[in-house]
Amino acid sequence: MHTFLSNISDLWRVTLAALVFGAGLPVIFAFGIRYRSRLDDGATGAARTTAVAISALCFAVVMIAVVVGVLFIARGFLASRLGIHLLGA
Repeated sequence: MHTFLSNISDLWRVTLAALVFGAGLPVIFAFGIRYRSRLDDGATGAARTTAVAISALCFAVVMIAVVVGVLFIARGFLASRLGIHLLGA
């Protein structure tokens, strides 16, 4: 029974990470596209400023996540070949 509860405890952590990184980033990107489309629909004034700010923030979050993911994958190569130690390498 202890093993079962331990596995369930680990399973919810993996599920949460999958939802955040697997589905969360595409949802953030979709919000960025949605607010960007408001600019193309002719938004003016405060609505335009808000749409620009929100879409830029969404795209920045996605871009940072992609760059950090690539650096995390390449951290061993960067540490061994170039002497750059990032993200715990």
